[in-house]
Amino acid sequence: MTLPASLGRRQFFKKTVFGMLGAGLAGRGGTAAAGVQAESPPRIREYRTLGRTGFEVSDISCGFIMDDGVIRAACDAGMNYFDSAEEYPGHHRLLARALKGVDRKSVFITTKLLVEEDKSKEGFVRRTLKALEELQTEYIDCLMMHCPEKAETLKTEGFHAAMTELKADGRVRYVGVSQHGTFWFRDPEETMEKILLAAADDGRFDVFLMAYNFLRRDNSEKVLEACAEKRIGVALMKTAPIGIYNNLKSRIERLEKENKAVDPLYVDGLRRYKEKFNAAQEFIKAHNLRNPGEIRDAAIRFVLSHPNVHTACCQTQTYTDLEAHLRLSGTRLSPAEVEKLDAYRQGCGGLYCRHACGLCETRCPHGVPVNTIMRYEHYFLGQRREKEALGLYAKIPGARADACRNCPAPCESGCPHGLPVQGMLIAAHDVLSLS
Repeated sequence: MTLPASLGRRQFFKKTVFGMLGAGLAGRGGTAAAGVQAESPPRIREYRTLGRTGFEVSDISCGFIMDDGVIRAACDAGMNYFDSAEEYPGHHRLLARALKGVDRKSVFITTKLLVEEDKSKEGFVRRTLKALEELQTEYIDCLMMHCPEKAETLKTEGFHAAMTELKADGRVRYVGVSQHGTFWFRDPEETMEKILLAAADDGRFDVFLMAYNFLRRDNSEKVLEACAEKRIGVALMKTAPIGIYNNLKSRIERLEKENKAVDPLYVDGLRRYKEKFNAAQEFIKAHNLRNPGEIRDAAIRFVLSHPNVHTACCQTQTYTDLEAHLRLSGTRLSPAEVEKLDAYRQGCGGLYCRHACGLCETRCPHGVPVNTIMRYEHYFLGQRREKEALGLYAKIPGARADACRNCPAPCESGCPHGLPVQGMLIAAHDVLSLS
């Protein structure tokens, strides 16, 4: 059953209460009253052992959500892995409100710290204690190093000294690392694969939060194999890379309308972008791929079917999202869905910038951080973090996507997936600069 996009907290709980009532009447041999739904409300149906932590984690979990009602509803439905970060504005306190009164041992809370200029043990301890205060909890289940740009960063002694002390004090239980691609603000650093494989070899990281989906597989598979071998817990992000197609058409039309007298290279970059889009549009019609919900569900089932994955952090911003994701718990990819994803990959794969890839960035003469810009665009369009995305983009040091206007686009020849990188960056700049 699909609920309207406007579904709110009251309607969600009314629906689930009626569902439980109807199921209860039917279970006692009675007949559900008129207007009462006999269908059971969606709940988590599968739990998996999160590597060497031993925690039984829900297969579907919560990523960055800025609605405490949705978070609490997810918890009530059995989700028990909740991700946050120091740099998510206000999220620690929101998560604390959402989980108030919940049995602390029943949930697994992670948060993340960037390795910044202050790499001292005291600095990491101070920041962790602040996070604990904001989260209103006595301990953090997993404290993660947030997106280290190179393998060498994993060895930061101040971080590990702080974790040793905090674990001894019972303030932190496990240590992890998150990676979805480097920021590449300066010289190009290292790939997600290299960094996470180094983290696996290091031995001090218990849980990985990483990017993986049906379009972004290749190098991630090696990391998943290493995690299985070393009993490292695996939480995934960027699991359903389908939203990009549905956001393109109006933006392309806007750019064409507002940029009539521009550099020919700018026009050419957008032309290649639009050609890719039009080809994908025709492919979607020909292969009956016009229902984005079906593709999203198949994409999430794809990662749930992987034996080395423990939980998938899904973008659950609304109660409608929550119901849709809960219904996927405990399910696996069907042969028909395999064919559908293969068709989507063939027809639309050329419009998705692979998270954590970065292969095109070494070709850029201006040092444009392609991976970072596309991630900020995802924050804006996919996660509804508009204000944050605009601020992050404005703070990028050095070249941003506006440098692409006067460039022959060598980045595109460096992309093994044939993406119209220049046009995608121009479109991203249009969104993130509000120009």
